[in-house]
Amino acid sequence: MSWPTESDLQVIRAKVTEMSGRDCNEVRVVVAPYRICPLGAHIDHQGGIVSAMTINRGILLGFVPSNNSEVLIQSGQFKGEVKFRVDEDQMPGDDAKLNNGWGNYARGALYALQSRGSHLKKGIIGYICGAEGLDSSGLSSSAAVGVAYLLAFESANELIVSPAENIEYDRLIENEYLGLKNGILDQSAILLSSYGCLTCMNCKTKEYSLIHSPGMKGDCSDVSKKFKILLALSGLKQALVKNPGYNNRVVECREAAELLLRASGNPGLEPLLSNVEAEIYEEYKWKLKPNLARRAEHYFSENKRVLKGLELWGSGKLDDFGKLITASGLSSIRNYESGCEPLIQLYEILLKAPGVFGARFSGAGFRGCCIAFVDAAQAVNAADFVKEEYIQLQPTLAAQMKGQMVDGGAVTSFLLLFL
Repeated sequence: MSWPTESDLQVIRAKVTEMSGRDCNEVRVVVAPYRICPLGAHIDHQGGIVSAMTINRGILLGFVPSNNSEVLIQSGQFKGEVKFRVDEDQMPGDDAKLNNGWGNYARGALYALQSRGSHLKKGIIGYICGAEGLDSSGLSSSAAVGVAYLLAFESANELIVSPAENIEYDRLIENEYLGLKNGILDQSAILLSSYGCLTCMNCKTKEYSLIHSPGMKGDCSDVSKKFKILLALSGLKQALVKNPGYNNRVVECREAAELLLRASGNPGLEPLLSNVEAEIYEEYKWKLKPNLARRAEHYFSENKRVLKGLELWGSGKLDDFGKLITASGLSSIRNYESGCEPLIQLYEILLKAPGVFGARFSGAGFRGCCIAFVDAAQAVNAADFVKEEYIQLQPTLAAQMKGQMVDGGAVTSFLLLFL
């Protein structure tokens, strides 16, 4: 299924026209897809090597440039309006920002641009909406929202900004403005992915590549005939900023890196596990406390899985590629100790479903969904099996559960201009 559909775009244009009183042909639309991370979970913040692809669902932000500095935004998911001015200074560390609700990312985008010397003159009048049922799903809807606002503000003010710069700007939104400790995986996938490709990003050097799989270099049907991506939604929804588990894991990774660097005589390096050579880790890992040892083990083993997975993907070996995804999910549970009971149960059910090559939970695993790469011919059977099994274990959450089939590497972020 192509996305966005013409119907989706018409709805967006009509809403912005109603809000602004402007002609529908003036409405611009930002398309920011959600992403999945088959391999490379939880290591981007340590400078690890990660893989990702976008899917054919995501965020749409329709807007027109304001005639002044005012910003007015409405949402398809949330009530009320967000209003501010682009000539207001946006400062991180202000507790009041957390009370701005769904407007935080718009203000954060302005903060990111201001912090790098951009002085905006024009605001936007906009309407933003996400794919139905996929907000708070662990598919990086928050990063997609941040990217969408950045592209809209840049377009309204005629700023020429590279994808690499916007990757950094979105990092500023989440790390500095909102206080999250995540890395650059999400926005990199959203801004760099291409259809049918696995995006590989070295989060330390910022170098990336797009890897085709043999037999998947043709049209869209070539990809959809081989596999589908099953999104199994758990019914759990909770914002990452409200759960300290993720940030705590990041701190533990840095503690492990600091101890290993000190033991190897390199205390001056930034305490990131990517600054620790694999040989140094093997030599000194016995010095780590059990919890720090598990975090480090996840990092080093996941890096190996990513590198092997890229090779398998490039060779078209989906069965073996899927096994690595499953192993990644198990390491997230045992070594990184993320996830929660419903997500872990869903993961285990997916592994038993017909036609599944591999599965893991998406995102930090404290809410949202699990993903699975599934033989296209067995996709419907797999979805039915998962629903039947999950409802027996989590009947309340399963009542909210949906399964969606999507295509991978479907779109990248872009701006539509209707002229």
